[in-house]
Amino acid sequence: MNSAFSMMALIRRGDWGVLMLGVAVVGALIAHFWMGPVGQRLIIKRGGTVFLNASLERAFQVNVPGPLGITRIEVLNHRARVQSDPGPRQLCVREGWIDHAGEVAICLPNQVSMEITGRVRAYDSLNY
Repeated sequence: MNSAFSMMALIRRGDWGVLMLGVAVVGALIAHFWMGPVGQRLIIKRGGTVFLNASLERAFQVNVPGPLGITRIEVLNHRARVQSDPGPRQLCVREGWIDHAGEVAICLPNQVSMEITGRVRAYDSLNY
């Protein structure tokens, strides 16, 4: 207890300023890069080709046929999700709702994917 108090006595006013500036910079970077812009369009691909390019403005459901069966995709409140998929592991269903530009859900066994896009195209290592 005594050593913790003596350590706090060594931290000066300028040290606190640098610490607060660092916390503010990290918070701004998180807000900018992790909480990306809200998406505007949904692109659904089947077998690598575009199956549907639609706005997220209105609610709808679409059935996308694939080699294993039907993948059902739902759009509601400017976000999208894979509602059901015939794939064995259900990874794209577990992905849940996506709503930010650059987010993707991929149902590999059924060769169906969906991507949210925005005004600015987001690039990652897959697009590099």
